[in-house]
Amino acid sequence: MQTFTPKTFNIEELKGISKKTIEEHLKLYAGYVKNTNLVLEKLNELNKDAINNAYVISELQRRFSFEYNGMRNHEIYFQSLSDGPKNLEENSKLKEMIIKEWGSFEKWLELFKSIATTRGVGWAMLFYDKKENRLLNAWVDEQHIGILQDCTPILALDMWEHSYYLDYTGAEKKKYIETFFENLNWGKIENNFS
Repeated sequence: MQTFTPKTFNIEELKGISKKTIEEHLKLYAGYVKNTNLVLEKLNELNKDAINNAYVISELQRRFSFEYNGMRNHEIYFQSLSDGPKNLEENSKLKEMIIKEWGSFEKWLELFKSIATTRGVGWAMLFYDKKENRLLNAWVDEQHIGILQDCTPILALDMWEHSYYLDYTGAEKKKYIETFFENLNWGKIENNFS
């Protein structure tokens, strides 16, 4: 059976997000990769007698989307913090589309940061809808509830407490959001969009 392996990321020292936070967060990511493989392995076994294992299979399928999306969401997140911060180019196609959709980059950023303050655990995400050729913001609960059908996530801001609790209190969530954007490599986001 084919398995997934954890990706590596070139994350330099970040402003306002400690090395310890990144180390612990990467361990969590590795756990999502491991659990994705374990669920697939178990499903492969159980599917040999799918009728008698129907209940267990259905529950593992629910768990699969949580583990798998946890793995993929974190890959987008860590990639966006790799190779140092980089501004979004003024003439980039992504910036043009953001301005077309929301009127200005600043307005989009304000709205996106507002989404990131949603109560609960989850992700603030910017998606590209290929069918409509447009961008959409969304809140994704946990790892998987609210993923937009047929849309590609191009920016993922992890708002689970594990992504900031060593550096910020729950009341300082907005500081973490600001810090994330200060460390963001927009070149990676532009690549996701392309």
